[in-house]
Amino acid sequence: MKALLEEPEEITAAEDAAIMRAIARRNSNALAKLYDRYSGILKALILRVVHDEAEAEDLLQEIFMQIWRQAKNYSPKKGQALGWIVTLTRRRAIDRLRKRQAYHRATERLETHTEQQPESWLHNRIDNDILQDDLRQFLCARIDALPPFQKQAIELAFFKGMSQREIAVATNTPLGTIKTRLELGLRKLYDSVRGIRAKI
Repeated sequence: MKALLEEPEEITAAEDAAIMRAIARRNSNALAKLYDRYSGILKALILRVVHDEAEAEDLLQEIFMQIWRQAKNYSPKKGQALGWIVTLTRRRAIDRLRKRQAYHRATERLETHTEQQPESWLHNRIDNDILQDDLRQFLCARIDALPPFQKQAIELAFFKGMSQREIAVATNTPLGTIKTRLELGLRKLYDSVRGIRAKI
């Protein structure tokens, strides 16, 4: 009697192994057969973890696509095909749940942080960021409009952090000439921004 009860299970395990070999050979009919055989119990397993019908359906499709890609990694020596599939399914469902929970926690933290900030502070920060960006673009345009040697001196001094003496050595130019170029360039920039300083 015991042998008779075990025989269908053994046949099923052998059929599953054959189906997995066929899937590994890229037999789409074999994948469809596996889907018909186990999609119901796998979806039920997923639902027990994620508790969402639509998400469970999406994840079920992803799992069968993963089976299609990874069937060649299955070996009957490691156990029955159904056990391999169930383990894969449970792992994917738990990963999905963890990602969803992490997303919700991150969203809640962001909402809490935003709610705790005074509205005026948020608006002022945005306004200041926009103003600073506008000013940066304005100054870059004015620097680009300077005579080449004045532009070079200012860029080396303010963007590269070089001293006047270092600029003189780097450009093989007398120190006095570098001082004059910086003075003239800065004066032109000052005149350019003088009209908008009240807005800063």
